[in-house]
Amino acid sequence: MNTWRSGGFRERNWLRHAAITSAALQFAFATATLGGEKSLVVSAIVSADHPVNRCVPTEALGAGVDGHDKGECAQMFTDKNIAEMLSAGLGPLTYRLRTELGCEVWHWNPRGTWSDPVHKSGYWTSDDSLGAPINLSYGYRLPRRGNTIDQANDDGYSRIADGDPNSFWKSNPYLDSHFTGEPDDAHAQWVVIDFGDRKSINAIRVHWGTPYAARYRVDYWPGDDPMHLHPDDDDDWLPFPQGSIENARGGDQLIRLAERPRAVQFVRIIMSNSSHTSAQSGDDIRDSLGFAIREIELGKIDERGRFHDHVRHAPDRHRQTIIYVSSTDPWHRAEDLDPSTEQPGLDFVLRSKLTNNSPVLVPVGVLYDTPDNAAAEVKYLLRRNYSLEGIELGEEPDGQWASPEDYAALYTGVARLLASFNTRLKLGGPSLQNFEDELLTWADASGNRSWMNRFLEYIRGAKVRFDFLSFEFYPFDNVCADPAPHLLQIPKRLGAMMASLRRDGVPADIPWLMSEYGYSVFGGRPEVDIEGALFNADAVGAFLMLGGAKPYLYGYEPNYLQDELKCSWGNLMMLQLHPKNDRLNRLSAYSAAQLITKEWMQPVSATRKRAARDFSCNRRTDEATIVACRHRLCRAPTR
Repeated sequence: MNTWRSGGFRERNWLRHAAITSAALQFAFATATLGGEKSLVVSAIVSADHPVNRCVPTEALGAGVDGHDKGECAQMFTDKNIAEMLSAGLGPLTYRLRTELGCEVWHWNPRGTWSDPVHKSGYWTSDDSLGAPINLSYGYRLPRRGNTIDQANDDGYSRIADGDPNSFWKSNPYLDSHFTGEPDDAHAQWVVIDFGDRKSINAIRVHWGTPYAARYRVDYWPGDDPMHLHPDDDDDWLPFPQGSIENARGGDQLIRLAERPRAVQFVRIIMSNSSHTSAQSGDDIRDSLGFAIREIELGKIDERGRFHDHVRHAPDRHRQTIIYVSSTDPWHRAEDLDPSTEQPGLDFVLRSKLTNNSPVLVPVGVLYDTPDNAAAEVKYLLRRNYSLEGIELGEEPDGQWASPEDYAALYTGVARLLASFNTRLKLGGPSLQNFEDELLTWADASGNRSWMNRFLEYIRGAKVRFDFLSFEFYPFDNVCADPAPHLLQIPKRLGAMMASLRRDGVPADIPWLMSEYGYSVFGGRPEVDIEGALFNADAVGAFLMLGGAKPYLYGYEPNYLQDELKCSWGNLMMLQLHPKNDRLNRLSAYSAAQLITKEWMQPVSATRKRAARDFSCNRRTDEATIVACRHRLCRAPTR
């Protein structure tokens, strides 16, 4: 295990010149014009007496590999392609988990057991015994899904608004008091309905499944958007005048919420006190924990007493009313295998040259998985004697709209189980999604809206390990806009994120990992042109200057161009696959990686009082994806 000790290395690279990286890149880009080739040489003198950080370049500059669509792993991870990936000079590896973004459960080992083996359904635990190497694995869709939208393929839908009376959403049973040991209302579950615009609302009909909520309340949001909060928003959920329901008995009773309709866009149903009943034939207690809803009708009772439902019901992500939920039951069936969520096998990755013989940061599923399946994965990795950098618990829970207390409870359950058989494991996460200024959630009873602060308070109270922080940096959603103003914002935006996390209480004495970084989560031309190279270089320099430990590039494996926002073609990638042969095109991100790893970040053998570096970057408009950057170390007196 790598414990991230601050000492013990023979040779370290002080970030003497990191402060000039941002300025040099900004000047270089600002002078590039479409009319011709320009260059501006920038010189800077930096004092080396007060380094802001220290690192070993071969151990600090990493990259990640992720899951992809059906058949793509075999195309991407050939021996030839892996050799080309390694030639970029990046060192440590992180394995990314697509299932946690796609509302799916991960069968990390195709061999395993079902909680209901007769019907090949229920809760899955992959086999932790050693057998044939795992070269490929898949995600499985969750038939009790609640969210309309996901952050992966986004091709699923909510069962709450699918129009099928036989389907239902169910919350995660591991948030019930049976597993958490907390009061029933400590992890109240919720459903949010987003109409897209304001509708006239005064009545609701919830078609309850089992278990149902014995107590629930119906609220509305008076402001703009409760799912994407900003620091200057001070709105909060307000209850409908007749929206508090006590001693409920399930069923599908129509309830009048107010005498006069409210014009609202967002409505929330918040549930506590599960009935702990089950309609399932088995004796698995998880079937009776949490809450289940088959369908929701929400609308207006008119003057004649007729109810008009404003919810659009369809088994289609684009045709149904948007639904958000607090959690989802990881129950599923063998038939729910999703070939479009293909993960490279753990053995394939960890036995390959991709690791660079360095410890690997490996994830376990948390939000859409079970503690037993996570524990089995780690036991398997330990039996294989793989070198592990740490175990990342889940991925982007904030982006899945999980409350900090709910995710902390799931994190705690997994962390305790892992610690029960190995106390040396480094546990952390949760690979926070990119955010601006502050990571916010709905206020708790004390008015605290900080997602990370409340998460940390919970796990500290639970006395479980939090050995490292991981977060992602994708600052620019609009890949259609002029990238020049965006690039100038990189240090400020990254600095604001990290300063906010420090204020939230993230310890400064644990490693901070930028587990993914890239220009945008959407594909566009800036990522494959010079702007992508400039972004990557500046993001790495800014992160290390701000005290970060390891940045991991996203887009390590070769990939194809795509036009997600219908304005330009691009993708997060260093190498471009050819659709008709095995050739690879080296893109600007590849050149940037080589520049950073093989020139800028080479260990300095002599101590210098001062160092001067000249930078110049030329953009050649006749070859838009080629960036030629020259870096020269000027001679300086040594002492």
